[in-house]
Amino acid sequence: MMKQILFSGVIGLFLTLIGTPLLIKLLARKGYGQYIRDDGPREHASKRGTPTMGGIAFILATIAAYFLSKVITGQTPTYSGLLVLGLMFGMGLVGFLDDYIKIVKRRSLGLRAKAKMAGQLIVGIAFAVLSLQFSDARGNTPASTKLSFITDFGWSIGPVLFVVWALFMILAMSNGVNLTDGLDGLATGASVLVFGAYTFIGVWQFQESCANAQTLTNPGACYEVRDPLDLAVVASALMGACLGFLWWNTSPAKIFMGDTGSLALGGVLTGLAILSRTELLVAIMGGLFVLITMSVVIQVGSFRLTGKRVFRMAPLQHHFELKGWSEVLVVVRFWIIQGICVIVGLGLFYAGWAADK
Repeated sequence: MMKQILFSGVIGLFLTLIGTPLLIKLLARKGYGQYIRDDGPREHASKRGTPTMGGIAFILATIAAYFLSKVITGQTPTYSGLLVLGLMFGMGLVGFLDDYIKIVKRRSLGLRAKAKMAGQLIVGIAFAVLSLQFSDARGNTPASTKLSFITDFGWSIGPVLFVVWALFMILAMSNGVNLTDGLDGLATGASVLVFGAYTFIGVWQFQESCANAQTLTNPGACYEVRDPLDLAVVASALMGACLGFLWWNTSPAKIFMGDTGSLALGGVLTGLAILSRTELLVAIMGGLFVLITMSVVIQVGSFRLTGKRVFRMAPLQHHFELKGWSEVLVVVRFWIIQGICVIVGLGLFYAGWAADK
């Protein structure tokens, strides 16, 4: 069973390593280049025209890697895996339309705010509603109406509030990844770390699944997750695909992921968190995305209330650029911050299991 995880990661890596340069040539030939804000750091002006919508590469590579790993190992896709991939594809499609309008229609704002929000809501609601269907033999659906940290806790919030909660998470994390995607390789590298963590979590939950309670030394510490191994397969495919894309996306970037990629990554990360019952834990493991989002909230709030800015520029990575840090220095140090967040998150995940044990 573990071969699926290895195959999906390796295939995802291989496909983006060889597929991304082909996409770069295609996008460059069509003139689909990145729009650069005039009020951004001056050093970014040289990036104008760099091919964007690169998220297409790792979205397609992830989907292909998942299904090819199933074909190779003779396993059947699960509802959990399909739901997470569907959320990624749907959010990526919304981002693609946004990117396409920016580039082809020469409209810098892309989709109208209401249209973009409507697209995200449709995709998010479909995911949330469907994730409460498809019970397995133990009665577990892909998602739970209980809130979760390491595992589910507290009372059920009911299906309606669950849909609202899921939508909030999807929109928040997608926005966080989108804001982080402002420097070469920053969001891609940070995502690799988080998806690596979710690969480990899926494997651990599979080994300690309540479905295997008879073979566990402590059944009370088991996990009621419908398809943990398949979530690990998806996470591994994402980790490999993003790592291969990073080869071309790192400074100086040959291609940007665009909203196509950032919305897809934020969506699929939220999907993994919801279906693995680690909803609140993802705020720690994706701490860099949260930190950067909060910098924008603080900047906007401070300016509206006092007329003063806290940072030289938001999101946070541009503040440090304006302080004189090189782009590469900012990216590497922010990756370190993300790595620390992942370590802390995994530490809390393991501590929760050990405490129950």
